[in-house]
Amino acid sequence: MWFVGCGNMGSAILDGWRLGGLDPNIITVIRPSGRAVEGVRVVTRVADAGPAPKVAVLAFKPQKLDEIAPELRKYLSSKTTIVSLLAGVEAASLRQRFPGVGAIVRAMPNLAVAIRRGVTGLYSPDVDQAMQDELNSLFSALGFAMWMADEGKLAALGSVAGAGPAYVARFIAALAKAGQQRGLSEETASIIALETVLGTAWMAATTGEDMQSIANRVASPQGTTQAGLDVLDREHVLDELIAVAIEAAARRGAELAQDARAQLAEGERLH
Repeated sequence: MWFVGCGNMGSAILDGWRLGGLDPNIITVIRPSGRAVEGVRVVTRVADAGPAPKVAVLAFKPQKLDEIAPELRKYLSSKTTIVSLLAGVEAASLRQRFPGVGAIVRAMPNLAVAIRRGVTGLYSPDVDQAMQDELNSLFSALGFAMWMADEGKLAALGSVAGAGPAYVARFIAALAKAGQQRGLSEETASIIALETVLGTAWMAATTGEDMQSIANRVASPQGTTQAGLDVLDREHVLDELIAVAIEAAARRGAELAQDARAQLAEGERLH
């Protein structure tokens, strides 16, 4: 398996697989900087990576696709499956850049794959059952993984699960900041906010209880929690804020897809 590039998400996946006991000797990371990756062979050029891999994970920035693809495709084969982490770059765009590979798979993991508690969406128009099963096993080792019916559903998952950890982190920070404003120390407020969110999520995950039921159990009629919920529920302020954030993420994903299509069309025009 090759990792072409190894940024935040690529590193998170490797961390999760390392925790899960995957043999690191099967992986080669290709990165021009040559910066070391724990337990994994690193080379600076595709030409030095060895025979064509069974799986090539694209883990660089989407904007670099047309810079990297022409050289990379020379070293792949019809038995190589491309697994793309490139946000917004559609399978058709990838297929046009890598016409000779066996299958194109898009994967949208989130950062929690690093501790094997992540969410990964997978989509492919042409992967066979054997490779689908193999990839499902690999990504299920990192948390929850599911195959999506189409790229629209994959984009929806990405805008919620992919971006979600950033929004949850901001919520935890806001909860901690509110605690500080009530007189708690920064350290105490941060611990309380984090443990509250972790405990609530873990309780819901283990019991299957829905969020409204949990909120109702915490809040007494005309009590302190209900007073706070009334603020959040007024004109659905929290729902609206999250919806606007998700919409912005989805819009940016669509822009990246359009950019990839435009770059491909420009390349064809020049040739």
